[in-house]
Amino acid sequence: MDGSTDGTLRRALKARHITMIALGGTIGTGLFVALGGSLSSAGAGGTLTAYLAIGIMVYFLMTSLGEMSTYMPVSGSFETYASRFIDPALGFALGWNYWINWAVTLASELVAAAMIIQFWFPDTSSFFWSALFLIILVLLNVLSAQLYGESEFWFAGIKVVTVIVFLLLGVGIILGILGGGPPVGFENWQAGDGLFPGGMFATFSVFLIAGYSFMGTEVVGVAAGESANPRQDVPKAIHTVFWRILLFYIGTILVIGFLMPYNDPDLLKSGLEAIGVSPFTLVFERAGMAVAASVMNAVILTAVLSCGNTGLYAGSRMLYALALEGKAPKFLARTSLRGVPYISVAFTAVIGMMAFLTSVAGTGKVYVWLVNGAGLTSFIAWLGIAWSHYRFRRAYIAQGHSIQELPYASKFFPLGPWIGMGICAVVIIGQAVFFFAESEIDWGGLIVTYSSIPLFLGLFLWYKKKHNTHMLKLEEVDFSIPADVLKKRE
Repeated sequence: MDGSTDGTLRRALKARHITMIALGGTIGTGLFVALGGSLSSAGAGGTLTAYLAIGIMVYFLMTSLGEMSTYMPVSGSFETYASRFIDPALGFALGWNYWINWAVTLASELVAAAMIIQFWFPDTSSFFWSALFLIILVLLNVLSAQLYGESEFWFAGIKVVTVIVFLLLGVGIILGILGGGPPVGFENWQAGDGLFPGGMFATFSVFLIAGYSFMGTEVVGVAAGESANPRQDVPKAIHTVFWRILLFYIGTILVIGFLMPYNDPDLLKSGLEAIGVSPFTLVFERAGMAVAASVMNAVILTAVLSCGNTGLYAGSRMLYALALEGKAPKFLARTSLRGVPYISVAFTAVIGMMAFLTSVAGTGKVYVWLVNGAGLTSFIAWLGIAWSHYRFRRAYIAQGHSIQELPYASKFFPLGPWIGMGICAVVIIGQAVFFFAESEIDWGGLIVTYSSIPLFLGLFLWYKKKHNTHMLKLEEVDFSIPADVLKKRE
């Protein structure tokens, strides 16, 4: 495939693509499958508290990212912002850590997709399905950015429709309109030990799960680099996503809280192998949908492929941005005639497939180590976003600019970045509590979970020493805007 000479991306993503990319990152297996486990451990009250708090924090982070990405819409997103507003070494570490996270996540989604498809075809090869899905995802990403956006639009659309149908059916059962029973009262909310059966400790454990459920929301900042009109599309996506997060997550928890007590034995079962007892499946069955398990299996397959699709897109664009800034080999910045960084797409896919092959080859421990170790990366990325925004706004004012000059300004500065940094730091540090809480310390789990921290610090210190970088003074911050954005504004 011939590459273009300038290595630039095309701004082919429309408003509906940006909105669905942002929304698609918030709806996945964390909502469809893992929510039951959260409810069983922390109760409806604890789960509501955790998801509402993390949802608000994510909104603050999105407004921070929105302010920077509308002013400077680049595919490097927070990697570029950290390099420009804080320290190039920090941007280098954030970018590579983020790429590793998505490459490994792609591998985990391939494994999950193969597991799900065996619901219908139990005797088929998981390797065959994983390879087939990878080929499909690569084609969706390598042909054009618009094709990726279109596929993600429909992937996310299926998930959105499923949640809306679930909420409508759930409300119908609660009111006694569906399911053949009387209206549902508050008995399930008061069952057992009430709203907070596990206390604050259990509630905090759900904070971590809720955070993982919202992973991927920051991809809207990466997609801004290929948005046809980032000044309008990104702010619109941010505001609609916040309200939909409240509707989908809080609405879903409320419906399940009315229909099932936290100590229902089915809620204790979670994971992709327990789709038949997913809270969604159980509610659909109570509404008289005989094929609920098959329907939810198809929806969860869609969610997994959507996550893999986003992972390949976000990982390849971050790798492209690193190459463009001289922080990765230059050949990774080559683009096709359609403006797609096809080499970065292929490289991300190959690394993801290699991680997948480790589990097939029998070295499952290596694979699990990679997946779990990368899990903390989103919190590191979010912390980087909040810090970058804090520095961006301070430097912008220090250099004589006015807030009114910004295409989009966060209304929550400096509170938003402070809350974002604070909660992310608490979640990152707080992970360790659960490994020390048991009678015997789980050193293996502790090391696996925190493996991304030494990786991040190693990348940061290596780049800092090699290039002798320093934390930029506010007067040194570079606010130059990409040429294609300036041209579009004229």
